[in-house]
Amino acid sequence: MSKFKSQGFRNTFKNARKGFRLVLKSEVNIRIHLIVGSLVLALATLLQFDVIKFSVLLLAIALVMVSEMFNTAIEFTLDSYYHNKYNKMVGMAKDISAGAVMLATIISVVIGCLLFGQAIIELIAKGGLF
Repeated sequence: MSKFKSQGFRNTFKNARKGFRLVLKSEVNIRIHLIVGSLVLALATLLQFDVIKFSVLLLAIALVMVSEMFNTAIEFTLDSYYHNKYNKMVGMAKDISAGAVMLATIISVVIGCLLFGQAIIELIAKGGLF
């Protein structure tokens, strides 16, 4: 049995927290996503989003953050394996994983516009914005 399988359930969470702290320390983009996501959730709370809309927002935020974490893991792995030397295939793999983050972000922004656009239009119609 490998040393990783024998660590136990509790250490699994310890390692996951360690990984999350590592990505927060090393990646500016994920800190930006976390701040923006928190602001979006605060605004959704102020606008009294129902459970379904709030859940959709949580999923959209998670999509971006998870894709950013996978992107970081891919970059660290490739940089480690190739000792930070340039390689065309490594560059292509990094570009593809960065493209996945961009796509997740665009989809999340569209979801946010759909949900918040409707809520803001309803608020303006009621005369509650100004």
